[in-house]
Amino acid sequence: MSIHDGHRERLKERFRKEGLDNFDELYVLELLLFYCIPRVDTNPIAHKLLDHFGSLTRVLDAKAEELEKVEGVGKNVATFLSLITQVGRFYQVKRSQTGEILRSIDQCGNYLVPYFFGREQETVFLLCLDAKCKVICCKMVGEGSVNSANVPVRRVVEMALAANATTVVLAHNHPSGLAIPSADDIQTTHRIATALDAVEITLADHIVVSRDDYVSMVQSQYFKPQDISNAW
Repeated sequence: MSIHDGHRERLKERFRKEGLDNFDELYVLELLLFYCIPRVDTNPIAHKLLDHFGSLTRVLDAKAEELEKVEGVGKNVATFLSLITQVGRFYQVKRSQTGEILRSIDQCGNYLVPYFFGREQETVFLLCLDAKCKVICCKMVGEGSVNSANVPVRRVVEMALAANATTVVLAHNHPSGLAIPSADDIQTTHRIATALDAVEITLADHIVVSRDDYVSMVQSQYFKPQDISNAW
């Protein structure tokens, strides 16, 4: 057994006993690299990744093609590292789906936040509910701001109709800013609400997410649904 093998086993055993709470970023990254780089000292590669991106968070948020630009990082390593954040989002979304009856704005907000975990691009989701406030589906409408050509009002209406929804909640994220609706967000919300009302579907809220925080346009009085009684 080489000195590197001994280091690997010691670090793995420390994790099994203590968890990650007392680890620094370098050791967390080394531990991850053990599972995609066998029999090689991963410490220099971990250092290069942290020097290049500045933090473990930025390493895990980086696209695979950006990771591959770092010396020693091949396709296998880049794919593995870029998978970590997406697995975390997948886990959070699946866990949040255990309670699928959403009877309040706060329940909707808490349900939607995991969908944006680790997303560095503005993304729009539509949460569709039936008459009993049971989740029918939660689908990505598109990437880009809610008022961009990538997320047309017509598409939102078509998705809500296809799901046979009674009520919907729109949500999008502000990856690099506060969870405060912009003037464009507010204007587009009213346009979407009007279009949905024409087909007898209530837009109950538009939720803006930033990291683990969110702002409800209804609670913040940026938006008042035309018939909130249909929602809750």
